[in-house]
Amino acid sequence: MTALLEIKGLTIDIARDEGPARVVDGITLSLEQGESLGIVGESGCGKSLTMLSLVGLLPNRIRATGGTAIFGGRDLLAMSQRELRAVRGSEIGFIFQDPMTSLNPVMRIGDQIAEALIYQKSMAKPAALARAEELLATVGIPSPKERMTAFPHELSGGMRQRVMIAMGLAGEPKLLIADEPTTALDVTIQAQIVDLVRDLKSRSDMSVVWITHDLALIAGLADRIAVLYAGTVVEDAPVQALFDHPTHPYTRGLLASLPTLSDEPMSRLASIAGTPPEPGRRPPGCPFAPRCSLVEPACTAAVPQLTPVPGSDPRHRVACPVTTRGAS
Repeated sequence: MTALLEIKGLTIDIARDEGPARVVDGITLSLEQGESLGIVGESGCGKSLTMLSLVGLLPNRIRATGGTAIFGGRDLLAMSQRELRAVRGSEIGFIFQDPMTSLNPVMRIGDQIAEALIYQKSMAKPAALARAEELLATVGIPSPKERMTAFPHELSGGMRQRVMIAMGLAGEPKLLIADEPTTALDVTIQAQIVDLVRDLKSRSDMSVVWITHDLALIAGLADRIAVLYAGTVVEDAPVQALFDHPTHPYTRGLLASLPTLSDEPMSRLASIAGTPPEPGRRPPGCPFAPRCSLVEPACTAAVPQLTPVPGSDPRHRVACPVTTRGAS
C-alpha cells in the first residue's frame, strides 16, 4: 500500500549569526490513508516544525534544508509557495494551538469560514456562507445560524476550537494536522474535542496527525504514535504496542510521569532528570544519552537507528540498541 504521506530524512535549521542550528535531524515518518498518527514529545523537540514545514509555514529564519515529504505523489518540500497555497486547506487542513491568535478578532465567524471556502473551493459567497453554517453544525456548535454572526471573543474556548476544526475541514482535506489543539482547554472540553475529531475521521476516512505532549490524551485517538526527542524519532509503534511494551528510555520516562489511580494521594509524579539539548548543541551519538540511566559508552559513539523491537508488533521500532539487546 502506498502511504498518503511519506517523510524521509527531513532536516530543519535555524539561521543564526554564528551559523545554522539544527532543530530537526533526519526525521522519517509515514502515514496511511485513514490512519491517525500521534506525534509526542517535550516542547522544542521539533513536532510542530516538522508539520509546518510540509505546508510552507515555517517561521522566519527557519527552513527545511534536506529530505523529502511525498504527499499524493508530490514532494511538498520541493514545491513553490504558490503550489503550496493550492495544497493548504484543500488537501491538508491545519488546526492551530491557539484559536485567539489564529482567528481574525474583527471578523465574524461565518465570514472567516466562508472566506476559506471562497478561496479553496471557488464558491460564490452565498453558497460559502451556507456551507459554513453546515460546518458549524458538523463540529457540534449549538445554534450555528446565530453563531455565524458572532466574533471570536464572544465564544468560549471550546467553541473557538470547534470553529478552528470547521475551518480545517472546510476544504475537505485528505489530511488534517492538529497542533496541540486542546492545550488551553479543561479536561472535559479536551475529551469532547478528541471525540469530535475521532468521529469526523471515521465518517470521512480522513488521515489525522495529532501533535501533543500528552501521551494519555493521544491514547484514545491515535492508531500509531511517534515519540520525538531533540528533533529525531526515538520510537514509532502502534498505540497498543507502545503502551504495552514501551522500549526507549525516553518513552518509558514519559509514561512513568503520567498519574494513575493507584498513586498515593499527594505523591510526587516521576520526572526525567535534566533538560533536552539546545538547538545546535546536540551531543554526539544518542541525543538522550546525557539524561539516560541506561547509557553505555557505545551510546555516544553513533546515532542509533530505528530497528524492530523483538517480541512486539512488527511495526514497533525503536532507536535504542541497549533496550532491545537480548529481547525476545
